[in-house]
Amino acid sequence: MKFGTVGTSWITEAFISAARQSGRFELKAVYSRSQEKARRFAEENNAPSAFTSLDEISKNKDIDAVYIASPNSLHFEQALLFLKNKKHVICEKPIFSNMNELEEAFRTAEENDVYLFEAIRNIHSPNLDVLKRELHRAGELRSAILPYISYSSRYDLVLKGEEPNIFSSAYSGGALVDLGVYPLFLAVALFGKPERAVYSPVILPTGVDGSGTLVLTYPGFVCTIMCSKVSTSIIPCEIHGENGTFILGDAAPISTISFIDSHTKDELELGENLEEQDMVYEAARFAGIIEKRDYRTYEQLKQLSRTVLELTEQVRLQSGIHFGL
Repeated sequence: MKFGTVGTSWITEAFISAARQSGRFELKAVYSRSQEKARRFAEENNAPSAFTSLDEISKNKDIDAVYIASPNSLHFEQALLFLKNKKHVICEKPIFSNMNELEEAFRTAEENDVYLFEAIRNIHSPNLDVLKRELHRAGELRSAILPYISYSSRYDLVLKGEEPNIFSSAYSGGALVDLGVYPLFLAVALFGKPERAVYSPVILPTGVDGSGTLVLTYPGFVCTIMCSKVSTSIIPCEIHGENGTFILGDAAPISTISFIDSHTKDELELGENLEEQDMVYEAARFAGIIEKRDYRTYEQLKQLSRTVLELTEQVRLQSGIHFGL
């Protein structure tokens, strides 16, 4: 499948590498607002074409799909443009800023007979399948703690009085939508939609959350998600049941999985060894859905994105975090 990219950051380079490794994609074009950046990025990634016009790249007949990794607030407008030009869209998380944008984009994709995906790598990991298959070992679930706490070098700019995109309400930034979505997707994929969600954020002077704790209430158990871009933690994720505990090396990627029996204290290693470039799994899945027109899997992914965005929008507004200028 021939594809183009929007965005020139490290995450775009990572997806290009993963897409090539999957053997299912061929890079044909890149876009940047800067002519120099577009040219250099194309050369570094062996892309034959470089564009500085979104309209031109969206109409380019050499590409079937596009990967979008621009600032969060730009996702919707850019995705809509490509969908209307009958290109499949793979949009980096968080896919959009609100549910209205998501539903309009899904409608536009359907009207133009193309697919719209949210790139969230951990839900495509083979280890998520392992975890789903083995979760019964824990017995009745009682609690879960899913952290993603990683200091961002961009916070140094905030401390200097600046407002980088990922810490800006104008660009739909903040810890929950940038990092918290990884454990939130994991929770929804494993446990479904919670009965209740409450977020307690630490609000920065830029108007978004630098960190926060999201509590999801399910029948009989509570899942606690901790996210931060202003501090660092090395604690693992844990899922606690009456019969035992699952320990996950990370929320994204799900690097390791072990199970400790509550009664015998025996520890069982369950996780598979992952590819170093773990985005290869999502790239391969997206290509497979498109090629096989696998609507069943596609609808499952759409519903996951709907549930996660509905939850993040709900708790964000409840916490007084408003996106936009």
